[in-house]
Amino acid sequence: MAKVLTITLNPAIDITLQLDTLRIGEVNRQQAAQSLAAGKGLNVAQVLKDLGHSPIVTGFLGQSNRQLFDQHFENEGLENHFVYIEGETRHNIKVAEQSGRMTDINGKGFFVDEAAKKNLREKINQLIDQVEIIAISGSLPQGFSSEELVELIEWLKTKGKKVAVDTSGKALSAAISANPWLIKPNTDELAEAYHASVNTFAEQHALFSQLNSTIENIIVSMGEQGVNWLHPTHPLHAKAPKVTVKSTVGAGDSLVAGMIHGFLNQTSPEETLKTATAIGSNAVTQIGFAIEDLSAIDKLKQQISIDSLS
Repeated sequence: MAKVLTITLNPAIDITLQLDTLRIGEVNRQQAAQSLAAGKGLNVAQVLKDLGHSPIVTGFLGQSNRQLFDQHFENEGLENHFVYIEGETRHNIKVAEQSGRMTDINGKGFFVDEAAKKNLREKINQLIDQVEIIAISGSLPQGFSSEELVELIEWLKTKGKKVAVDTSGKALSAAISANPWLIKPNTDELAEAYHASVNTFAEQHALFSQLNSTIENIIVSMGEQGVNWLHPTHPLHAKAPKVTVKSTVGAGDSLVAGMIHGFLNQTSPEETLKTATAIGSNAVTQIGFAIEDLSAIDKLKQQISIDSLS
């Protein structure tokens, strides 16, 4: 089976606190707490592994607090090729309320120098012949510009690789300008990046037409409104199943992993989108996003309808 390389440029230790209700300015007592080695690329790799694939992981990690990550790679059997740099990997605080509302306080992250960036490029070059798809996910660390993200995407494309990107802000608009094989923004991220209304397929299609985009697979996640796949020959919409939301952490990453899973297994576009939507929906039903029971995905798929947007 073809391998996937996931690149996480700015990983984090996610500390999730579960509360009944967050009371601002008051003392709050947690019901449970969880610390996880995280980062959007690592999340994609975790879900791909749960689906039976053998992902390779790389990116940057802080040397000072690497233990949690090293243990995670060992426990999950992930092939680790991270570049370790001086300093600490950032901490992200996530407050999950009983209602499903999530409050994020994200750390800034370490600074990446030229030597570390060169080291990463060399590692990727050594791994690239082993993989078919490369997923770049998450925010950019200090010292790594959006222009350098474009250069990375374009370099990987010259190597004949399918590049999937999931990021936000200036990095999102930069990535879109590089026309990767797949992009997965949500409507809020698109609206922020382009200051435009993108709530409907028509608005989304108009935006990417204005951008003269040649991206083959534009996956727009819309929360309860489902998922739009803006494809030049078979645009599709997946209706989201009705689920109880516990946490949205990892849902978008799960959707990306599900799309890659479908491409690797060469399933039909309809089956690919239905399965990916079910995987993303499964993630929001729990604290964490691991797929512990594949039958849960099958049950969710039964609630999802796929419609053509042609």
